[in-house]
Amino acid sequence: MSMRNRTILLIVVILIAVGGTMAYNKVLKNNNVAVEKAMVTVPKNATFDQLLDSLRAHQVLVNENTFKWTCKLRRFQTPRMGHYEFHEGMSNMDITTMLRMGQHYGVKFTFNNLRTKEQLVEKVDHRFFFAPEELAALLNDNEFLTNYGFDTATCIAAFIPDSYEFFYDITAEEFFEKIMSYYHKFWNDERQKQAAEIGLNPTEVAVLASIVEEENYKASEKALIAGVYMNRLNKGMLLQADPTVKYAAGDPTLKRILLEHTRIDSPYNTYLYPGLPPAPIRIPEASTMDSVLHYTHHNYLYMCAKDDLSGYHNFAATLAEHNRNAAAYHRALNRLK
Repeated sequence: MSMRNRTILLIVVILIAVGGTMAYNKVLKNNNVAVEKAMVTVPKNATFDQLLDSLRAHQVLVNENTFKWTCKLRRFQTPRMGHYEFHEGMSNMDITTMLRMGQHYGVKFTFNNLRTKEQLVEKVDHRFFFAPEELAALLNDNEFLTNYGFDTATCIAAFIPDSYEFFYDITAEEFFEKIMSYYHKFWNDERQKQAAEIGLNPTEVAVLASIVEEENYKASEKALIAGVYMNRLNKGMLLQADPTVKYAAGDPTLKRILLEHTRIDSPYNTYLYPGLPPAPIRIPEASTMDSVLHYTHHNYLYMCAKDDLSGYHNFAATLAEHNRNAAAYHRALNRLK
């Protein structure tokens, strides 16, 4: 081959290579989203064909063939579940990278001051990939909860208010598993030993803490109030805790407990049923459970809100003293009608 022909061949090869590179870049790096913005949900265990169906349904792609070619080139066949936002300007490279990586990013989840599992379910709404109904189903599934030592009533004891870090794309089951890992971290050997020493198990500590918290959220009184109830439990007395009556009545806002309230037939009514209620009446804070574990040892058996309506309590060792405190408090309520 002459020098001239070799030169021509080299030029042709270079042009083909340049053209191929330009085509390659066009396929991978140019915009391939036909809409300004589109949200597409990829369910768990979705196939590549199901992904294509969803992209077609939302008219996302400018050119489906170049997208499929890119997927083959990048050996991408299994999208991660998640809610994906496609917007104008995204290339096939951007799209496949997003779908491959998924939405596996951290989410800070904080909860406190919650009473019910329904409120907890509302709290997780739109924070994670799983639907709140999926978590609600687990918290109402005794068969599932039994594996963790809970039932549909006691399961709120598994949730200890704090700030936690989760991944966005976890399932409801993985979310509960993570909650349980935090639960076991709190209920370490030392706390379990402390609970056993006062004759309670972790769930019972949560139950008593929930009553203490409903009685008074003020940190300075929590251990004192816990001591009152521990004294009554140890003496075999009815707890006669007003918050449990409010719970039985289905009205935590009750300001005055009347005789008719104390007669409500409910296992949560500690005016009628001895011992602790069957489950927590709210989701107690870690600090309140520690107040129960380290309750103040005293001889008080009674407590009543102070007549100055400060939110603090008068404590009494005798019924006569308690009746005087109660009468003063009722007079204060009557003044306020």
